[in-house]
Formats: sequence, structure tokens, C-alpha cells
Amino acid sequence: MSEFPIPWRLNFTIAAVQVTVAFAIFRLAAFATQWWQLALLALSFALIGNSIYAMMHEAEHGIFCPSRRLNDGMGTFLALFFPASFHLLRQGHLGHHLRNRSDDEAFDFYFEGETPLWKWLQLYGILSGFFWLTIVFSNVIVVLIPSVLKRRFFEFDRPSAAFMDSLNRSVLRRIRCEGGAAIAFHAAIVWGFGIPVLSYLCVYVGFGVTWSAMQYVHHFGTERDVVNGSRNLWIWKPIDWMWLHHNWHHTHHQRPTVSWYYLPRLSREQGATREFLIWHYLRMWRGPRQATERVENRYAGRVIR
Repeated sequence: MSEFPIPWRLNFTIAAVQVTVAFAIFRLAAFATQWWQLALLALSFALIGNSIYAMMHEAEHGIFCPSRRLNDGMGTFLALFFPASFHLLRQGHLGHHLRNRSDDEAFDFYFEGETPLWKWLQLYGILSGFFWLTIVFSNVIVVLIPSVLKRRFFEFDRPSAAFMDSLNRSVLRRIRCEGGAAIAFHAAIVWGFGIPVLSYLCVYVGFGVTWSAMQYVHHFGTERDVVNGSRNLWIWKPIDWMWLHHNWHHTHHQRPTVSWYYLPRLSREQGATREFLIWHYLRMWRGPRQATERVENRYAGRVIR
């Protein structure tokens, strides 16, 4: 028996609760008429949306449940709430575990030959929610013009070019179907619940900004190493639990195929320390710096399976 068995029954139970709460928020959004009501719903969806993402992240690593078919099926369903293609998100995330802190993925630095302004825009886009928007917009791209998913269209941006190098072309049809499903899913929610489009967008902004803002906080300013270039953070214990210990990020990079359930235990055994998330988020606003060190991506060109 595995030392870290997948808690699949617990995962299914939590996912059911997450989805129920999300739909309850959507229902309430249909009746919200005051700005403070929308603000509360946006805050609520920021919490539950990141919780759903954390569970989808388990599926990205194949540790939502032992059955690959059920694992990917649940990952695909949960990714609809992002909204994005599960297999596109998985390609990016598993690639992140290979490229982390190399020159191909170091958003806190600009390198010789790069335009500093572009790196500033990238980092501030991450901090302010625009990174999430680009992924949401990718649904339209993969459905209508999938032919642009080639390296030659992304030579202007090193991280994007590296992503295209590792993109598994065998899942492109699935990515297109999932992108179309994501668009249809949200159109059905807005129509079915009778939610004003502006109210729906306001609710989703809470999730989009918080998700995007956290995407580099665990890596900014860390060692230029694919595994050790990460840190464990904390914000508030109930939120850490709601987000399935996602902030035990260094431990996750060390053991990416171990379920969220065991990360605190592993960290205690290693004597790992944690730092305050908000502090590191604020530090990121100082912007990127010119790199004095070059770190090659040892896995450049490796296709994600």
C-alpha cells in the first residue's frame, strides 16, 4: 500500500461542496442589486474559486483519484469554472514544474536582449489579474484559430515560446473541445440563472485577480533552481485549508505527486518554514530586475505527456 494513498473519497466530497457553493453564489448574483452585495459575492467566489482550482490542480498531477479516466473527467469539469481547457492548463502547469526559475520562466528578471518594459508589463499583469484574462481569452483562440498555437507566433516572449515547445500536439483537439465547452458552460450559467452580464463579470473578477496575483508569489526572488526555487507561505489557517494547502508550495515542488492532504505532515517532518503570503505579494510590486545569472532550462523542448 502506498505511503500516501490518494484520498479520493474526500476529494469527491470536497469537490461536490465546492461546486454547490459556486452555484449558490451564481444564484445570488442574479438578485444582487447593490455594489456591496456584488463585492461580498466577489470575495466569496475568490475563496471558493481558488479552492476549486486547487482541487483541479490535484487532477493535473493525476492525484484527484486513482482512475485516470475519472481523474481527467473531474479535472475537465472543475476547469470549466476557471474557465479554461483542463488539458491546456495541465500542459502549462506540468511544464512549469520543468521550467521553474530557469531563463524560460523567471518573471522577476529581464535578460540581455529583452525589453525591460515588456517584463514589467508581464509581472504587473500577473499581479493585477491580466494573466487570468489571457487564459480565459485563450478559449476563443483555441476554438476559432487554433493554428496560432505554434512557436513562431510567440517568439517575442520567451516563456510563451517555451510553452509552445513543450505543448503536446496530440491533445489539441481535446483542448479545442474543452475551450468550446467552457464558453458554453458560462453562457448557460448566465442565461439559466438570469444573471446580468456585468454582475457576473464583477463576481468573477474576485477570483481572477486573486488567482493571478498568487501565481508567482511562491517563486518571486527565490533560488534559481527548478525545485528549490519555491517557498512555503501562509495567510490564514481556514483559508489554507480551503485552498487545500496550496501554499505549502515548496513541499509540493519537492513531491508533486503527493496529495494535498499530506503536505503539512511532510513539511513538519522536514522542519520546513513558512512565510507570510501578503508580504511577499507586496514585495513583487518592486518589479523585475536585470538578471546577473543565466540558468538554462534543462528540459527545453521536452513534450508534456
